[in-house]
Amino acid sequence: MDDFYDNALEVAKTYDVTTKPDSLVLYSVSYLPTKENKFQAFEYVRDHPGTVMLDHTPCGIKMMDMGLENGRCDLKEDEIAYLWKVASKRLLENASGNITAFVKDADERSVFRSMELPTILANDKIKTINGVDKFEFAKENF
Repeated sequence: MDDFYDNALEVAKTYDVTTKPDSLVLYSVSYLPTKENKFQAFEYVRDHPGTVMLDHTPCGIKMMDMGLENGRCDLKEDEIAYLWKVASKRLLENASGNITAFVKDADERSVFRSMELPTILANDKIKTINGVDKFEFAKENF
């Protein structure tokens, strides 16, 4: 088990998470009663060629291939969440331009609010979220 986790952590830390400017799409479903934000994000990516989520990067593809989703591998839920957070933080540190975010009612405990939004705000290359200045977006929505 430790070997699997160590291999998964290596993937999360090193596999390519590069995206083109203005192409990154995020969603938040942690602690929410529905997966509506996720469904909307996937529809958006389907309808907007050139947009991507972490799942579409070489890192995300490898993590999915490894079964790093709840119930698909023997890791605990918090271990899986940590692996995705590692990859997501790197993704956002490398992103630029506008981020499209489906984060309606994002819980303060969510990955988006606890890690992704602070990482976006700290990245000078990311200018806007959903076409709004990222600092204004954060102030208006949370």
